[in-house]
Amino acid sequence: MVTPDYCLYDVVEMKRPHPCQKRSKQFQIVRVGADIKIRCLGCGNLIMMERAAFNDRVKKVISHNEVLIKIS
Repeated sequence: MVTPDYCLYDVVEMKRPHPCQKRSKQFQIVRVGADIKIRCLGCGNLIMMERAAFNDRVKKVISHNEVLIKIS
């Protein structure tokens, strides 16, 4: 099974909604590593989870943003 590659600031849709008032299923990735930190696009709360748990819970990548870093 191929694991998808996630980049910083990608917007993903999760299988289950966030239990906030807006019940949003869309999250933005704000940290990538052994753990992944995501921000709810409905209320702005941050959630940190292990990469394996994130791979199980993600449904699809909505927008793929590549961040270019310029080194001087």
